[in-house]
Amino acid sequence: MLFHYFAAPNMKKQAAIGFIFITLLIDVIGWGLIIPVMPQLIAGMKHIPVNAASKEGGLLLFVYAFMQFICAPILGNLSDQYGRRPVILFSLFGFGIDYIFLGFAPSFGWLFLGRTISGITGASFTTASAYIADVSTPETRTKNFGLIGAAFGLGFIIGPAIGGLLTGWGIRAPFYAAAILTLLNWLYGYFVLPESLALENRRKFEWKRANPLGSLLNLKKYPAVGGLIFALTLVYLGSHAVQSNWSYFTAYRFQWTPKTIGISLAVVGALVASVQAGLIRVITPKIGTERCIYIGLLLYAIGMFLFAVANQSWMMFVFLIPYCLGGIAGPALQSTISGHVPPNSQGELQGSLTSLISVTAIIGPLVMTNLFSYFTSDKAPILFPGAPFVLGGILMLMSSVVAYKSLKQNG
Repeated sequence: MLFHYFAAPNMKKQAAIGFIFITLLIDVIGWGLIIPVMPQLIAGMKHIPVNAASKEGGLLLFVYAFMQFICAPILGNLSDQYGRRPVILFSLFGFGIDYIFLGFAPSFGWLFLGRTISGITGASFTTASAYIADVSTPETRTKNFGLIGAAFGLGFIIGPAIGGLLTGWGIRAPFYAAAILTLLNWLYGYFVLPESLALENRRKFEWKRANPLGSLLNLKKYPAVGGLIFALTLVYLGSHAVQSNWSYFTAYRFQWTPKTIGISLAVVGALVASVQAGLIRVITPKIGTERCIYIGLLLYAIGMFLFAVANQSWMMFVFLIPYCLGGIAGPALQSTISGHVPPNSQGELQGSLTSLISVTAIIGPLVMTNLFSYFTSDKAPILFPGAPFVLGGILMLMSSVVAYKSLKQNG
């Protein structure tokens, strides 16, 4: 530990980035463990088919997002006063308790309780974003934000694959594994994770800046990036066509088992990790941040439209390639937005963005899962399970138009 105190500033920053990457990686592995089994767990508890279970899954995502909307700005502002480290540790502990609730849940109501807990404490990625902003320079900001996506991708290689295999021990086994792994991650962070926010960059907690509506209104402070914030909102809203429906869509359309779903998500993780940890570092200096935004959003849209018309199982794996290549857009957007905010307000900004994203996560899962459920029911004019992907692709195209106008107006 003494080495870190006397190391050169750049070396200490790199060490801090490494710590936060490992913390996020293990966090995502725990999350990825449970995704393949959720459709079967909900369907079994409610005694309904998988396509109908998607609506119930949307409700679980709703309660998580709603609680995060209320609590994320509070935790973001607390991290601006007390530092990033305690908030990250609090969040990880909350996720560990959530997985325990999910693992032992005797009824669907208990799943709601677990998701409520995780929504309250769900600030690991929010505070990690502020953490990365603390230790980044303008030159390294986009690259470092890309590590969030890399951790997400690598975690999704490991988590879903293990989760799918663990179902051989029972449908609850992945939840127990996720609880153990997340609590071990909490212990790891407690002993290893350093603080990133310097004392001179801290500010006092203010309730008027921490309430969710006030947090959203705080975004008005940055009119120069208002259009980009709206574009990012459309991206997150559209992404729920995949995030909220993948397991249900593939189980219904292609009769995928939890094992196959886990393998597919591991492929997603491999592609995302390659893009975020490798491609973005190469392509951003060559074509620039602005072009990364446009190209990434177009690839997202292409991937969505291809998912919608896939009629064979192998197509879903092939169509993941353009969709995951679209991941170059997110870090570029976030980097541009973050670059317009002073160091002592990064936690507030990330809390505000998380509140905004939580609003899309309140709306998105309900819209996308109900759209999927409707177009796979007897009430639909045509049977079209890919309907959510079409809507998601349209939202990605809209985001590219908004981002273009914003960047040209402020360029």
